[in-house]
Amino acid sequence: MDQRIVRVAISGLLAHAVIADDWKSRVPHPVLDEDPGLVELYWKAWELAHGSIREKPGLPQSPYLWPGAWDHSIWIWDTCFMALFARYAPDVLPAIESMKNFYVPLHDGWDGLYPLNIQHPDNPPLFAWVEYDFFKLTGDRAHVKDLLGRTRYLQRHFEWIEQLKPGWRFESDTEKKVSAPVRLKKTPHGYLWNRYPSGMDNTTRGRGAANEILWVDALAQQGLSALYISRLADAVDLKEEAAAWRARYEHIKQTVNTHYWDEADGFYYDIDSVTLKPVKVMTPASYWPMLAEMCSPEQARRMLKHALDEQVFGGERPWPTLARTDPDYIDALPDGHYWRGGVWPPTTYMATKALQKYGFHDEANALAYRALHHSLRTYRAVEPATLWEALSPSRDHPASKPAKINKQTGRKLPDARVRLYVGWSSLPPISLLIENVLGFHTIDAQRNVVEWRLYRSGRHGIENLRFGNTTATILTDGGGNIRVRSTAPFTLIVNGKAHDIPAGNTALRAGG
Repeated sequence: MDQRIVRVAISGLLAHAVIADDWKSRVPHPVLDEDPGLVELYWKAWELAHGSIREKPGLPQSPYLWPGAWDHSIWIWDTCFMALFARYAPDVLPAIESMKNFYVPLHDGWDGLYPLNIQHPDNPPLFAWVEYDFFKLTGDRAHVKDLLGRTRYLQRHFEWIEQLKPGWRFESDTEKKVSAPVRLKKTPHGYLWNRYPSGMDNTTRGRGAANEILWVDALAQQGLSALYISRLADAVDLKEEAAAWRARYEHIKQTVNTHYWDEADGFYYDIDSVTLKPVKVMTPASYWPMLAEMCSPEQARRMLKHALDEQVFGGERPWPTLARTDPDYIDALPDGHYWRGGVWPPTTYMATKALQKYGFHDEANALAYRALHHSLRTYRAVEPATLWEALSPSRDHPASKPAKINKQTGRKLPDARVRLYVGWSSLPPISLLIENVLGFHTIDAQRNVVEWRLYRSGRHGIENLRFGNTTATILTDGGGNIRVRSTAPFTLIVNGKAHDIPAGNTALRAGG
């Protein structure tokens, strides 16, 4: 790749060029004197992320974010999760622009075969969530107006998901030729799906069901899309559009709570597609309804209990992808066999954000801190020193791949560890550090507000934080003194108390 990377704008975003050697000056700089290892891991994550930029002629957007794995393929949910950390440096990584490589071929049509394979077109539909969180940091109303008005990509993707026919494949001009067949199918009570397009490749969800299951995450993710389409429409004064999508969200929310909530266990489960009875395999996928704000306060407290329980999803290495009490988790020890207990960056991030939606900040922050130290210990213990696709739930080591059988002998082959990874594995070391460990849990360019949950001791904070047209440094010495330097006025809310920050240098006292 040339040293100078020229980025093409997606409507409303300014075209610009970034010199590759200068990218570090364009990202936030965390300060955490008491825990420098997490800062080291943060910079490793950005280094790997910067190496994920790829170019390919003939795409709607090139360069683009490459999620890893196969050079000829892209994945929707990988790219979406990558955008959730790339939003902190929107002129360094072509994150929101990369969505165009899905929007255009899926919804505008394509003359001829596409230069990349979209491996699972029915991957989780996370575009609206990502577009909203990106908008909160950029404040780019022109982009949102174009997205909801002229192109209507978010609305069209929602409707496209509703009408999918299992077996359809995306065709491309690559060695892969066609994608995996789509599996998603709408029914009156939810969606039939499959472990591969869901992203949880070898999950044992559905075990013991008499019939196919309806996937709780599929329905909750459609609800999440409707919710954020509504909020984006509200943000750009499309009031009728916002009301219509809010109504669709409320209908999905009601369906989730009527059929997928199990009152006895205090947990959302997949359900049998015929009997509608719960299929009780506990995974973090059940936190998608919580992220989509579908819980009552009491339901949220019961979901929190499972998140903190060391026998379920809590402990020193939180968020295994199967409850520790599950027999398939036990069979997969020590290293989790991929989605049978392995700790995965996307579900760790999603579930952490789900807890925050209900004000469980202390608990979310504690789990995030443990998750990052799990990554850090693995980074230091295993060669090469890098980030991995998934981690073991029981030791500081990469997760294992699913066991394979030698076709000639019938014997089980030795387990292999997962690959080192450039995609979403940068998400927790970057976003959880900024949002949960340092405590900058809300950064909103639209409202011109930064909310800081100041709970740590020692000198810490962030430098070169950009939101909208503002760049700010926000630091505490750990003794109650706060120093802010900003290029423009904004409101800093520290532990619930608002401070008007002018351009220039400002000194504050925490709580003062």
